[in-house]
Amino acid sequence: MLTSQNLRGIIPALPTLVNADDSLARGDMAKLVDHVYAGGATGVLPIGGTGEYGALPHATRVDAVSVCAAQSQPGQTVMVGVLDTGIYDALKAGKDYAAAGANCLLVLTPYYTNPTQRGIRDYFLRYADESPVPVLIYEIPYRTRVAIAPEITHELSRHPNIIGMKACNTDMYHFLQVAAGVDADFTILSGEDSLFPLHMAAGAKGGIIVTASMLPAFWVRMHDLVAAGDLAGALALHRQALPMMNAAFGETNPGPMKSVLDLFGISAQKILMPLDPCQPERSARLRAEVEKLLAL
Repeated sequence: MLTSQNLRGIIPALPTLVNADDSLARGDMAKLVDHVYAGGATGVLPIGGTGEYGALPHATRVDAVSVCAAQSQPGQTVMVGVLDTGIYDALKAGKDYAAAGANCLLVLTPYYTNPTQRGIRDYFLRYADESPVPVLIYEIPYRTRVAIAPEITHELSRHPNIIGMKACNTDMYHFLQVAAGVDADFTILSGEDSLFPLHMAAGAKGGIIVTASMLPAFWVRMHDLVAAGDLAGALALHRQALPMMNAAFGETNPGPMKSVLDLFGISAQKILMPLDPCQPERSARLRAEVEKLLAL
């Protein structure tokens, strides 16, 4: 059983690679998983937001999980996003992903209904009670329009089946308040490429990083600098990645990133509706910045 102590290092948020008919490009998906593990990633996160969750049929999501699990070794994290809007669909999805090989579930804050803080708390408590594998909280208020109050996260962190969270709240004071009160047996992972070294310095044990799908070794190097106490070195390295991040996130993720995956021998680069393919100028800029970082 995965524990909070296993949640360390860099876990890339993977795009879902599909063929022309939108079926899973299983071979390319396996290549991508191999690529990030070769770069030192400690796990993978398929079918989250970067994986275009809402654009995929459920069967394709399950298929993606099974490919990622098959390419992973014991001790590696296979964390799967659960982005459904309702408790019943979310529980059913999570159980199917666990059966396909997921060893933990990243469960999104309930959204659209504008829940109260008590409603958010009760949702996660019920989910954790019924989930067959450990649960992480996924807070990303700039997507859901719902933030979790720090004291609610503190309470949830004490549930034995809630082992961590992906922190995507870009308010650093909010992050500091969360980190100050969570249970000792609870792991915070940064979910923001743009804030990763600061999040680690403030208490995160690693990160779920989008652009680590392209540059796993670069992000592992940055992680290791912070873990060794060299925050200045990590920030200097992070500064070199700012132009890459500006290009990667200048259009809705994962369009730009998918457009340059051929750099890593991956041919399945189709973006799913309703997202548009990346603009050629932005793709060219991202390609140039990724090549610079690969050369470091």
